[in-house]
Amino acid sequence: MTMVDFRQMPYARPDMEALKACYAETTEKLKTAKSYEEAKAAFFALQAAEETRSTMAVLCSVRNSIDTADPFYDGEMKWLRTESAALIPLGKAYREALAASPFRPDFEAEFGKQMFRLIDAGLKATDERIIPDVIREGNLCQQYQKDSAMAVTEFRGEPCNFYGLLKHMESPDREERKEAFHAWAALYEKISPQLDEQYDELVHLRDKMAKTLGFESYTDLAYLERRRFDYTQADAANFRKQIREIITPAVAEIREKQRQRLGVDKLRYYDEALLFPEGNADPEGTMEELVQKALRMYREMSPETGEFFDFMVKYHLFDLETRPGKRMGGYMTRFPGYKAPFIFSNFNGTSADVDVLTHEAGHAFQGYLAMRSIPVNMLSGSTSEINEIHSMTMEHFAYPWMESFFGKNSEKYLTAHLIGALAVIPYMACVDEFQHRVYEKPDMSAKERRQVWREIEKIYMPWRDYDGEPFLEEGGFWMQKQHIFLYPFYYIDYALAQMCAFQYYGRMKTDRAAAWQDYLRLCRAGGTKGYFELLEVGNLLNPFQDGTVAADLGHVVDEIRERY
Repeated sequence: MTMVDFRQMPYARPDMEALKACYAETTEKLKTAKSYEEAKAAFFALQAAEETRSTMAVLCSVRNSIDTADPFYDGEMKWLRTESAALIPLGKAYREALAASPFRPDFEAEFGKQMFRLIDAGLKATDERIIPDVIREGNLCQQYQKDSAMAVTEFRGEPCNFYGLLKHMESPDREERKEAFHAWAALYEKISPQLDEQYDELVHLRDKMAKTLGFESYTDLAYLERRRFDYTQADAANFRKQIREIITPAVAEIREKQRQRLGVDKLRYYDEALLFPEGNADPEGTMEELVQKALRMYREMSPETGEFFDFMVKYHLFDLETRPGKRMGGYMTRFPGYKAPFIFSNFNGTSADVDVLTHEAGHAFQGYLAMRSIPVNMLSGSTSEINEIHSMTMEHFAYPWMESFFGKNSEKYLTAHLIGALAVIPYMACVDEFQHRVYEKPDMSAKERRQVWREIEKIYMPWRDYDGEPFLEEGGFWMQKQHIFLYPFYYIDYALAQMCAFQYYGRMKTDRAAAWQDYLRLCRAGGTKGYFELLEVGNLLNPFQDGTVAADLGHVVDEIRERY
């Protein structure tokens, strides 16, 4: 595909009948191929056809998330989901032929064993019996996104969505923070019956699919779908234990210092986002100005990042402003046919806007590099435990340029960012343990799920105080994490990745050039190897090993004590 500005990218329904024929033809060619070259040619012909479908599907998804109320893309998403589900039997037959090919050793010799680890896992997680459930799961996720995006309340005379309220929750005026917090909680409580119903159905659907496929629980299937080949649920539990024992006390110390700085008798939830009594550091400039500052930063950071961000700006590969009806959150995705990353976000005038231009840009940078150097599309990106290292490390690499974004408040931002990177980890553990508990007992009621959340929250975040807000005191806070609905078990990955990002940050302090080369090597490797192998490629310690969390944390805690 010839690269064009995102705003002019043409959308057309992919020819699914032609794609089905291509799957069947490729499957037959793999079975009858007389040589590796013949088998490889068939593989790449299907990849090209699949690339076209994928590009249109991603374009449709992005435009749907930009405006969840747009009836055209809302309908196209449902059509694509149904048509793509119909490919499941054909895709399975194709992967079976590829996995059983006599030329499998040749593929592995050229592209690595990880390719077939992914294919074998995909076969275990695929069956045409679950097609209706896959379609229903996707429709429920789409409805959740729409319901949360359309939720609006009035705050001090102005309509506000969730993101609009977050800005007020960082106000130096405690009464404003408190008022915004209660409005935020009330907004979630208002839509909680729908969210409870959607999540209840999602949990039962996922549990049903897992058992249809022969798994004991959805958790087992989810670990396979997330390509967690190198670690187990027991390893994740041990990692959470290290968080409880090492990180929770460190964050509790920070929260106490924060209480003292703010001069409050007790730190409430609506105080947590405010680290400085005079106000947090907000970026200086409009959205367009922030993008231009990011462009200068990436040009100065390295030749590779300069080339990448020039490309992003030239082709307008962003949608950053929050608007009514726009999906919550932020993400990076890829248009494979254009070899182009795309960044989606909801700017709200806080430092989080700059975090997007470093975090999501870290993802996009890796994608930009890998899509141009790794011929097998399924290997250009890795598992989320690795992918989040790309993004979180980029946040730290960007530190020397923060003065251009925050002016005289740059040191304040750097302190807040480092504290934030550490302080959020116990919450990540909460989300992970909550999901393990939910899928262990999928028949729990909405009330029981809230009780489980509040119980877990008190263990990992004992400082958390909701100031008597009933909905949250009863455990409603879990609803604000869209990953729980949309990307089950994708959250502890951030904590694992942050441990590695802290390793890189420590290395930056002594030898920035060496740290950059390690990071660049990891980005370029994409998903060509497994998780533990990629850690070795990036010269990183394994976060699961006892002692790694404490080792990673030492210099970070010391710096925070000096700064705060």
